[in-house]
Amino acid sequence: MRSGIALGLGLLVVSFLGTPGAHAADSKRTSPTVYPASTQPSLLSEFRIGFSAQDPWGPEGRDGSANLTGEILFAKPFTASDLFTSYFIPRPHIGGSLNFDGRTSFAYAGLTWTVDVTPSLFVEGSLGGAIHNGEKDPFGISSHHQALGCSPLFRESGSVGVRLSANWSVMATIEHLSNAGACSENRGLTNIGARVGYTF
Repeated sequence: MRSGIALGLGLLVVSFLGTPGAHAADSKRTSPTVYPASTQPSLLSEFRIGFSAQDPWGPEGRDGSANLTGEILFAKPFTASDLFTSYFIPRPHIGGSLNFDGRTSFAYAGLTWTVDVTPSLFVEGSLGGAIHNGEKDPFGISSHHQALGCSPLFRESGSVGVRLSANWSVMATIEHLSNAGACSENRGLTNIGARVGYTF
């Protein structure tokens, strides 16, 4: 009688341990809880560097003059749920253009809108302001300087670019600085160039 009871209890224990629920319960008790690693959004979006021709159609670039250019784009302040809406959200930027021949150099800041035409081809526009070290007054300026009227100026630019990889891109850019008639002189300054970009 006792051996039968013992045998029955043994079979019951073996049956219980062999059920999936028992293993699941045991796994829940012993497996550590894994939480996804938290990631902080990056402040920087992209860095660009390149060269531009200084005002090829104006007095500052008639005999050829070049600039070293650099730009930092920051991440969008917020994101949209769909791609089309995201195109209307700009990236803030800061940058500068350093002339090699002592002509007008400037620093600028503003907003940039980037639109993908294809997965590798994109177009871009930006709008902002710039401060410069060029001439403001038309009287007494040299033949290699433009009378820009005042500082700061408005700055607009447009680019066409190609993504070479997930991180690298190249682009052709044209930029224009002017005071939009806010000062007596408004001849403006237009530069064209090429840049390489690295996306973080």
